[in-house]
Amino acid sequence: MQPRAGTVRAVNRLTRRWAEALPGDESTVFSAPSLWPLLALLADPAAGAARDELEDAVGLRAEHAIRAVHDLLDAFAALRGTRTALGLWTGEDLPLHPEWTLRLPAGMAGRLDKDPRVSKERLDAWAAERTDGLIPAMPAKFDQDTRLVLAAAQLVRTRWLRPFRETLLRTDRGPWRGRELLGLHRFTSVLDRVAVVGTPSGPLTVLKVLGDTGVDVHLLLGPEDAEPSEVLAQGMDALHAKDLVTGDRLPLGRPGPGLTVSHERSTRPDPQLDVTTSPFRIRSQHDLLKRAELYGLRTASDAGRGHFPGTGPEPLAVTTAAQAALAVFDSEGFESAAVSVLLAAPGSAPRPPRHTVRHIEAVFDRPFGFLTVHRTSKLALTAGWVADPVPYSEDDDGPWD
Repeated sequence: MQPRAGTVRAVNRLTRRWAEALPGDESTVFSAPSLWPLLALLADPAAGAARDELEDAVGLRAEHAIRAVHDLLDAFAALRGTRTALGLWTGEDLPLHPEWTLRLPAGMAGRLDKDPRVSKERLDAWAAERTDGLIPAMPAKFDQDTRLVLAAAQLVRTRWLRPFRETLLRTDRGPWRGRELLGLHRFTSVLDRVAVVGTPSGPLTVLKVLGDTGVDVHLLLGPEDAEPSEVLAQGMDALHAKDLVTGDRLPLGRPGPGLTVSHERSTRPDPQLDVTTSPFRIRSQHDLLKRAELYGLRTASDAGRGHFPGTGPEPLAVTTAAQAALAVFDSEGFESAAVSVLLAAPGSAPRPPRHTVRHIEAVFDRPFGFLTVHRTSKLALTAGWVADPVPYSEDDDGPWD
């Protein structure tokens, strides 16, 4: 089962919106599909400006948002290697309207303890269990004023159809020049795994690394002067681009960043795509209220009054919005995890060559972006930027392990 096209567009729109607003050029990872359901569940009971802003962030009318959350959860349940969970916890004396709670996904509801420390322990355990320990704690603090908690956890795992081999990566240019780095290398004869698309910033190289669960990782290399926000946003646009030029049609020379296309003599008749990239392990924490308007939470986080009359008679405002995320790309596969949380409180050596073949060398030896993408629906599950390469070590117990 796949998510509806409208739901995919809405979630991907939030990913692109988040990518466009990335500050700086540090390594980062984030997951819009881990946050989007929480915003959608709050859009339905919101009122006034808070409802309008959440609708804009969610990309759907508020009255359709809960149905879209059900659709997304059903699709995730059918996707191999992916696990998603939603949770709702409320104070013991917080009344909720059944018109809202009865339409929420089943199994969400729980109670907060009167002792915030106990609540934190329980919710930390919930986050750890649903991400296999990759996210060991809820990215939020709890106090006596916390009345409602909405959380989402997402876990994605896939193994490469064709593994990489670890190697030494050296480059004499760019931010990583002069360093001995851990690299990943592999050959394939399938040239359409790499493509180039024109963007306002210049050509963008897209390399697809296919996983065995129907989830792939797209590595994105833009022009050297392109900002991470540009590369990731344009990588999102490339998911549905009609003018992608795949490797079998690329002109000879250097048609895109990191690419060299040539004819070479070979002992085999098959074309060759020669890929070298850098593994990564990135952990990020995001305080979403620092850019509250980006996520539709500017008005909703104004504690001067309540904004969610549809949840119940007690006025509530969002006091915390955060996400913890992790992404790991290595020789065997990829895994990512994210936990998002919203807290509400009261509002106030070769043989001689015999063939001439097309040879493409793709080298990712400077900072690059990545998207984790469900192959058939084009839903982006995670996104991020790799700025910090892994140092090379001949010791098997080195820093990468």
